[in-house]
Amino acid sequence: MNRIRTIFGISCFGFVVAMSNLVSAQTQVLAANPALRVILVGDSTMATKSGYGDALCARFKPQVDCVNLARGGRSSGSFRAEGLWNRVQELLTESASSGIATYVLIQFGHNDQPGKPGRSTDLVSEFPVNMTRYVSEVKQWGGVPVLVTPLTRRSFREGVLENNLKPWADAIEKVAQETHTLLLPLNAESHAAVQAMGEAEADTLAVAPPPPKVDAHALSDPNKLEPQGAAKSAFDRTHVGIKGATYFANMLERQMRQHIIAISAFFKPVGE
Repeated sequence: MNRIRTIFGISCFGFVVAMSNLVSAQTQVLAANPALRVILVGDSTMATKSGYGDALCARFKPQVDCVNLARGGRSSGSFRAEGLWNRVQELLTESASSGIATYVLIQFGHNDQPGKPGRSTDLVSEFPVNMTRYVSEVKQWGGVPVLVTPLTRRSFREGVLENNLKPWADAIEKVAQETHTLLLPLNAESHAAVQAMGEAEADTLAVAPPPPKVDAHALSDPNKLEPQGAAKSAFDRTHVGIKGATYFANMLERQMRQHIIAISAFFKPVGE
């Protein structure tokens, strides 16, 4: 009897291993032959470690090849100038030759604002031209462009959330209308959501917790205010940590399900 149990146990173990290998092989096949490709192009608010891009990619089923090409500090001008856009062309060319439907989400604005040497673009004469060119080339290379208005910053003034990115969001919306391009209004929805949650809750979406408030005595003592060798806080109200990335990725997923019906079936079930 013990021998039968041992054989049965070995057989079950072998079956589990075989099934595990089969699932792994199937996953590898799906990755090599995706049914859909999604490419993310943008700045740090979409990039790995500081934005929502990777969390959005994680919401897709295994048969989707989601490529996050967003990079911190880039604008609609510098992303192309540094040659980063060339990778998009390569992926779209590959997709076209393989018959893979590909969507390219494009979000800029944060670094196009004035005061950022080497990155800033003129809101009237440069930014719309750059965005229009991205749209035109994606279409030319066989992809589907999707314009995304910039994620809101989370800076409050007397209880009111500022939105100094709205002019860039408006410019993107105009380009979308003129070029008949899909648009995801992330700026408007993220701004409304952050305003509703308030400053304290909004601060929990950051990369790191806000530094402790300094008391009046510390303000009079420079050694207590900033001890020698103290690390600078990673907290800010632009970039997002894990909680913020998940929150805004879910928001963008809802928008994509609403505005891009064809892509809905490629998302994991809500809550998974």
